[in-house]
Parts: sequence; C-alpha cells; structure tokens
Amino acid sequence: MSATDQRSIDQLLEIMAQLRHPEKGCPWDVEQSFATIAPYTIEEAYEVADAIERNDLAALKDELGDLLFQVVFHARMAEEAGHFGFDDVATAISEKMLRRHPHVFGDAEKPDWEGIKALEREGNADASALGGVALGLPALLRAEKIQKRAARTGFDWPDAEGAKAKIFEEIAEVEAAADQDAREDEIGDLLFAVVNWARKIDIDPEAALRRATAKFDRRFRAMESMAGDAFSGLDLEAMEALWQEAKRAD
Repeated sequence: MSATDQRSIDQLLEIMAQLRHPEKGCPWDVEQSFATIAPYTIEEAYEVADAIERNDLAALKDELGDLLFQVVFHARMAEEAGHFGFDDVATAISEKMLRRHPHVFGDAEKPDWEGIKALEREGNADASALGGVALGLPALLRAEKIQKRAARTGFDWPDAEGAKAKIFEEIAEVEAAADQDAREDEIGDLLFAVVNWARKIDIDPEAALRRATAKFDRRFRAMESMAGDAFSGLDLEAMEALWQEAKRAD
C-alpha cells in the first residue's frame, strides 16, 4: 500500500471519528447503532450490484466508497464500545484470505475449500453444515446458499429434472391449501423449489429476479410514456396492448 493510499484511509477514519464525536459530531451519526445502520449497509451493497449490472464504472467507484464508509461506520461503533477497530477488521480478513488460499500463499498445490471451511467452523456453536449462512441475507440468496451447503453433504437432486418436477408438485400444493396460512407456507415451498431448479441449471436466482424486475420496470415506464396522462384510466385490454408494444420495442 502506498503512502497516498494509507493517507486516504486515515482521512476516512478521522472523518468518521469526527462525525461520531459525542459533542462536536453530527447528531444523526452520533445516535446511530449497529441495528439502525445495518439496513443502509445492505442498501449500499445492492447499489454496488446495480452499478455493476449497468456497467457504470463511475457509479461503481462512488458506490464502493459508500459501502466502504459503512464498514468504517460499523468498525467505529465497535471501537467506541471497546470490541474491535477498523485495523482489526482488515487484519481478520487478511488472515482469512491467507488461510483460505494456501495454493497461492503457501505450499499447497490446490485449494481444499471444504476442509478449510470445516476447520473454521470447529469450535463454533453451530457446527451444522448449514452453519454460518446469515439470517439477514435476502430470502432468495439465503435459500440458494442453504441448498448449496446441503448439496455438499450429498443431500441434493441428482439432476435438474427432479428439481423441476418438485415445482409442479408445489404448485399443486399451493392450489390445495386449506387457508391463507397454509397457502403462504406452500408459496414459500414453491419459491424454494424454483431456487433449487435455478441452481441445478446454473442460474443465479437473485440476479435473474433483479433482471426480470428491471425489465418490468423498463417496459412499464414505456407504457406510461406512450399513454401519457391517460394511462391510469385505461382498461386492462388497452394496457395489455401497450405492454405488447413496449415488449416489442424493448
């Protein structure tokens, strides 16, 4: 790391310290906690993903800065409470990368991902193969990670056909649900099954849904643009015609 890089990091850490100063800091920043900042951290991670999706490198630079600021914010609050600081965070991730890449930084010929991660899980309260998958992850992403962890133990569909058949089974169970609570439960099973099928055919379900949502957003806006102020008064048939036109133009 160059002296300029170190100065940039030191400046950012000092800015955060000043913002959190109990008397001279920003009142909003001072009153925040891990829990109140966590949603912003998640939001910034998605802003990074959005910039990448749009291939906007200028935006990516800004969004990565915003995400880094979130790391600094959490580290500062932890330091104030006497737990750890930014340097401890940087050291911990450096040690983890060195440990997980003995084929790059050591003498191993190839990585042993599962063996390394199993060693890391030793001593943890949750020794399950599913341990360590964060509860706060988006539902689709967490479902995929849980499924991948289970698959490593051999508990998985042998091919994509079994996973696809499960989707139709779950649709039938949704339709047969006796009440709203049961229907919600079965819809959850259906979504989980769709994630499983996507995984088996090498599709990232989170990215696929983001792409589908962005496509809907783009086409719906085109419909509004074509219809102008009259849009909200159109009947469904007219809206469907606009949708098809927007779809052809997309």
